[in-house]
Amino acid sequence: MSSGIRVAILGATGAVGQELIQLLEQRSFPASELKLLASPRSAGKEIPFRGETLTVEAVSEQAFADVDLVLASAGGSTSQAWAQTIVDAGAVLVDNSSAFRMAENVPLIVPEINPQAAAHHQGIIANPNCTTILMGMAVYPLHQVQPIQRLLVATYQSASGAGAQAMEEVKAQAQAILNGETPPTEAFPYPLAFNVFPHNSSLTEQGYCQEEMKMVKETRKIFGTPDLRISATCVRVPVLRAHCETVNLEFAEPFPVGQAREVLAQAPGLILQEDWENNYFPMPNETTGKDEVFVGRIRQDISHPCGLELWLSGDQIRKGAALNAVQIAELLVKDDLLKVQQSATVSV
Repeated sequence: MSSGIRVAILGATGAVGQELIQLLEQRSFPASELKLLASPRSAGKEIPFRGETLTVEAVSEQAFADVDLVLASAGGSTSQAWAQTIVDAGAVLVDNSSAFRMAENVPLIVPEINPQAAAHHQGIIANPNCTTILMGMAVYPLHQVQPIQRLLVATYQSASGAGAQAMEEVKAQAQAILNGETPPTEAFPYPLAFNVFPHNSSLTEQGYCQEEMKMVKETRKIFGTPDLRISATCVRVPVLRAHCETVNLEFAEPFPVGQAREVLAQAPGLILQEDWENNYFPMPNETTGKDEVFVGRIRQDISHPCGLELWLSGDQIRKGAALNAVQIAELLVKDDLLKVQQSATVSV
C-alpha cells in the first residue's frame, strides 16, 4: 500500500463496512495500512483490498495501537464501548452510529454543508443519519439562498438501512409470499416485501419514532439552526437499497421554482433529474450505487405562496453512510486534522 494514513474499519463485515473498503480503494484514499475489525464470530474472514487479501481481526484494545483513523459502523453500543480506547490511542474516530451525534463536543458533519466543524473535533466526529444526510444535501443549498422557516419531510426508506441481513430478508420474504409460505421476520417486526409500515424504531411520548427525531435534531445541529421548525414521518418500503424522500419547504418570501432548479443544478453532490413530459424523476432503481443525491419534481406548493415541494432519492449505503464517512476522512487529511486537538473524555 502507498504511504499515508493508518486506517482501521470497525464493523468491516457489515453492509456499510464493506462499502467503506470499496470506497477507500475506489477513491484512492492515502492509506498505508488498513485493519479490518469486527466481532469474534467474523474474525478470520478474508476480504480483498488493492490487490491484497486482508484478514478480519476480532476487535481488541491492541487493535487500535498505531492507528490514525477509525471508521466505525458497528452500532452504537460498540462505538460507545471502544470510543475512549480509540481516542486514548491517539486516533480520530469517524462514527456512523447515533451514539455521539448529539454530544456537544462532537461535530456532526456533511462535508458539503458544514466542513468547518471538523476543525473543532476532540477525537470523535459523527456521521449523520442516512435520511438526514440525503435531505440536507438537497435542502441546504436552498436554505443558503433564503433561510427555511419550516420543513416537512416524509421518507420512503429501503431495507438497507437495517443492514445486510435485512436486505436478504426482504428477498426471502418476497420468495416466500410468492410461494404461498409464511415470510420470515427477524430483521423487521413485520414482512416488508409487498408492504409498507412506519419506521420500526421505538416511539417517543410525542408519538414520533426515534428515526424521525434524528432528522429533527440532527438537521438543526448541522444547519446551525436550533429553532428550525421541522417535522418528519419515516416509513419503511420494500426497496433493497436507496431511500426516497418528499420534502415541503416554507420560506419567508416566495422562492421561484426556476431559481430553485438553478441552485440545485449547481450544488455539489446533487444531480437534478426532471423529465416532466414523461413523469420521470429520481427513483431507487437508478440511484442505487451512485454517489450523488438525485433531486427533482421541484414545484410550487399550491397551498402556500412561500412553499416549495421537491422529491429526492439517494443510495443509503453510499452517500447516506459510507461515502459521507470517507469524505469526512478526506477532509481530515486535506486540512491536516488527523490529530486530537486536546485530551478528551468520551461522553454521550
